[in-house]
Amino acid sequence: MGPTLDFLTLLPYVSELLKGLTTTVVLTVVTTLTGLSLAVAVAYLRVNAQPWVRWGLGGYVEVTRNTPFIVQLFFIFFGLPGLGIKIDAITAAFIAMTLNLAAYSAEILRAGISATAKGQLEAGRALGMTTLQSYRHIVLVPAFARVYPALISQSIIVMLGSAVVSQISVFDLTYAANFIQSRNFRSFEVYLLITLVYLLLAFGLRRSFMLVGKRVFAYQQGEQR
Repeated sequence: MGPTLDFLTLLPYVSELLKGLTTTVVLTVVTTLTGLSLAVAVAYLRVNAQPWVRWGLGGYVEVTRNTPFIVQLFFIFFGLPGLGIKIDAITAAFIAMTLNLAAYSAEILRAGISATAKGQLEAGRALGMTTLQSYRHIVLVPAFARVYPALISQSIIVMLGSAVVSQISVFDLTYAANFIQSRNFRSFEVYLLITLVYLLLAFGLRRSFMLVGKRVFAYQQGEQR
């Protein structure tokens, strides 16, 4: 006889699964908000700031995009204490995920911003808009609308990549799976369940972000009318 599956052995660990799921969701949502906010600033400065600022931010983007996320995480959690900067695990995970998402999203946003015709900005100024108003209504909102699906995909990628934060003992979904497996030794059942949870989480977050985007951009378009 082959091995038998027994998912009932996971029932005693529901609280651990919920704790891990909650950590993963909170990390993803908070990181998405802070990462995209930082990405807006980086994208704007890379287009409009002084050359030395653009060069510095370009270096940050290139280093982040061309090094593994787990190395960035380890550098923040294990490396910075060597300089006397001690950060707890959950904060290190938050910082690493935020900086990673911001770097990728800034490039996506910069492409959207670059697609805005300069004549539109001149028209905004001719209508009496301030520089900030012109940037917000004429550049930023349309750029966000153009690249929003790509930004959602990047947020989902960061959420899936967050599984490695378990390596610094953050009690996320993957940490919960490893913990349960070490107790009941039902590896197949545990990791199959976690795979399905990550899959549902990705679909659910994508759908939620899409609904938010429809409301936000519909409101902004209504404002412009």
